Amino acid sequence: MGTTTLLVVLNLFGMFPGYCSFGWMADHLGRRKTFLIYSLTAALLIPLYAAARAPMVLMVLGTVVAFFGTGIFSGSGIIGSEMFPTSVRARALGFTYNGARTMSSVAPLVIGRVGQSKGLGWAFYLCAAGYLLAALTATQLPETRGKRLE
Repeated sequence: MGTTTLLVVLNLFGMFPGYCSFGWMADHLGRRKTFLIYSLTAALLIPLYAAARAPMVLMVLGTVVAFFGTGIFSGSGIIGSEMFPTSVRARALGFTYNGARTMSSVAPLVIGRVGQSKGLGWAFYLCAAGYLLAALTATQLPETRGKRLE
């Protein structure tokens, strides 16, 4: 299996449906609960993915990890738009999005260093810890489903 095949499968069958399903789930289960489900599932599956060795297991598990691990990103717009008041919404969303982009720009360096010094498995565990931290943070978010925007 080549890298291109793996990336196409992950994108078409994992990431894209994950992005599309988050909004639907958030409308049915609530924003906070959906974010918790997606982030906790990603946190639990990433160590399993790190331990997988068989190509088919990597493909299937990678698709599921991609579904949950990237699906939560489509929820940030939903949650942020409903959480911030109109008077500061654009500024707050710009700040949070760009803050996240800034931290993401450092991630390859950190993951590379951890992978080089401790092994790639530890880099995966660090990613799983990030999703776990996101889930813990989400427990403090207000539920905004059905909230009328000002």
